Amino acid sequence: MNLVLLWHMHQPDYVDRQSGKARMPWVRLHAVHSYLDMIEMVDRFPSLKVAFNFTPVLLEQLLELGAGKVIDDCEAWSRIRAEDLTQGEKEKILEHFFRANFDTLIRPLPRYWELLHRRGRIVHFGNLAELTTLFSAQDYRDLQVLYNLAWCGFAAYRTYPLLRELRAQGRDFTDEQKDQLLDLHREIVRTVLSRYRAAVDRGQVEITTSPYCHPILPLLLDTNLARRSMPHVNLPPQFSAPEDVRSQLALAQEKMREVFGAPARGIWPSEGSVAPELIPFFREAGFDYFFTDEAILFRSLEIDPRWRGKGVDHMVLFQGWAVRWGGATVSALFRERPLSDFIGFRASQNPPDQASNYLLHHFEHICDVAASPEAALLIALDGENAWEAFPDGGERFLSNLYQGLTTHSRLHTARPADYFDRFSPKVELGALHTGSWINADFDIWIGDAEENRAWEWLGRTRQFLRRLGEDRALPPEPLTTAMRSLYSAEGSDWFWWYGPDFSTDSDLLFDEIFRTHLRNVYHALGFSPPPYLDLPICAPAAPTPYATPRLYIHPQLTGRLENFFDWVGAGSLDVLAQQSTMFQSNRLGQKLYFGFDEEHFYLRLDLAGSPEEVEVEFLAPQIRRVTASLRSSGSWLVRTELSDDAVLFDPVDERGAAAWEDFFVLMVPVASLGWKANDSVSFFVRLLREGLVLERYPERGTIDFLFPSKDFEARQWFV
Repeated sequence: MNLVLLWHMHQPDYVDRQSGKARMPWVRLHAVHSYLDMIEMVDRFPSLKVAFNFTPVLLEQLLELGAGKVIDDCEAWSRIRAEDLTQGEKEKILEHFFRANFDTLIRPLPRYWELLHRRGRIVHFGNLAELTTLFSAQDYRDLQVLYNLAWCGFAAYRTYPLLRELRAQGRDFTDEQKDQLLDLHREIVRTVLSRYRAAVDRGQVEITTSPYCHPILPLLLDTNLARRSMPHVNLPPQFSAPEDVRSQLALAQEKMREVFGAPARGIWPSEGSVAPELIPFFREAGFDYFFTDEAILFRSLEIDPRWRGKGVDHMVLFQGWAVRWGGATVSALFRERPLSDFIGFRASQNPPDQASNYLLHHFEHICDVAASPEAALLIALDGENAWEAFPDGGERFLSNLYQGLTTHSRLHTARPADYFDRFSPKVELGALHTGSWINADFDIWIGDAEENRAWEWLGRTRQFLRRLGEDRALPPEPLTTAMRSLYSAEGSDWFWWYGPDFSTDSDLLFDEIFRTHLRNVYHALGFSPPPYLDLPICAPAAPTPYATPRLYIHPQLTGRLENFFDWVGAGSLDVLAQQSTMFQSNRLGQKLYFGFDEEHFYLRLDLAGSPEEVEVEFLAPQIRRVTASLRSSGSWLVRTELSDDAVLFDPVDERGAAAWEDFFVLMVPVASLGWKANDSVSFFVRLLREGLVLERYPERGTIDFLFPSKDFEARQWFV
């Protein structure tokens, strides 16, 4: 069986084209981490064949940063002598320089962990000015170094001895060391693409691409197309720019020729977003095949008269397809979702060899069932964000996976071009569902008030350019600059962070960058931008991601809500709001409640399906693990264990209780957990199946609260 691995590399346009500064550091930081790590790992396995999908706007920023034409704000703040930092720069450093995975990037560096706790895990913008007084010049210098050091991946550590020396030193860094580290970042950014070009030249890697600035093409074509998959959605005034669809595709191919010497044959439409009307656009731009999600295929089969009602077997997924519309034909592969999502969301929560063996086992099973040399399995996912959750950046997991694939007798890794050149599609789609890889619709990017306002303001700017072009002859250079800013504003990322679907403490900055791109359209042509573009679109989100308990609770252990007041006063975490930069489909968790009385700890999980095993990991005040396992009889076994190192555990007792009906509920005696009054408690929850972690709550970090003294309820009393 042919296994096609497609790693998607994508960052939006962070550069303010008026100032020449990148407002966020993620192109540089992902270059020294994921982009270098991923090609280093491919170099270790010469017989491996993979595809990398690079968005052209990411390539452009790598080239600009590498050539010194652009600097991101965080690098600029890092290069300032700590003694010369202004009050505003100190506040920016405390705001931005802890934006890294707490557990895998900050905690392993003791000095960095110490500085995080001094700042606080959550950014409280109201007291940043006051916090700056708690940090000395040496504290700021160490933070400047540690932030940039933490983001260096395993490939950089193998290549550059300086990184190992700085890590061993740990603290009290000098300005010279800081400059050496930042210069090393620049060197990696400047040279990393040459390693991908070399892998392309030797035939090991294929580079595919996306529309230039990563727009949602169906919505760029016509926002009203969203009604096909979301018939009742509230849409903004119609936005329709087919000329921009054509330009974003043509510019993408132009960038591919510039960077890799040839146009791309394959395209990952932004967020897997497709509509039948795009097929002629793909063909016109020179694309032979595209990739999207399996849900698009199965929805398409439901509306294709030739397939409707035929009882389609799931195995139709594992092959190439010819998609026809408007007189044009483009081939397609549809990604296998569960295994792709496993890599992106669950593999990091399991031992690397166990996670890689899990994938190899399922690949073998599909190979057995498909039983054809023409069978193809597409694994496609984000190739950069997932690795931050691995303690080692994913090195052992990827190494084990690639080793297993390159030594397997029946699994054959193939570049998409290799596969389609050898096997022309034998099945055809005459209809194509309009949607994305997320729920097969566009809910993430349109329909909410903030998203619709962004589309409306984008539409006003697009209409301004049309009217201006009709009324007067525009000089080519300013017009090109204005259009480039418009294309940047059309990118999907700004709409991703609008609305309630996703939120970080960077929401307001993403909003500002979007509006800056729109303002720059007017600046480029010598006009003052409309004043509404100075007003934020998104409202600031509450900084606290969970609520702590405020009353004792005494719930029934039935898994049913026996009394409305059972969980009143409990702490809570909205699990659905915990999604970060990547979207996870088919989530089980919806909401988590937790609380206690004088003698017991209680946990409730509202889930979309019954769990098999629930694990509560307590990191403080002592390391304890509580595991609730579903017996074959339908009852639950609850075990409490203790550990000194969080690796080896010894049993404590089995005095807990659990139940599942409408929701999962767990009770553990406080005596089993060893808590005393005023102890600080830190915990997280995991769902497991067959020993593999499915989900973690919260996704990162821990839930923290204070186990109370006897006067807890008196102090928390309210009417």
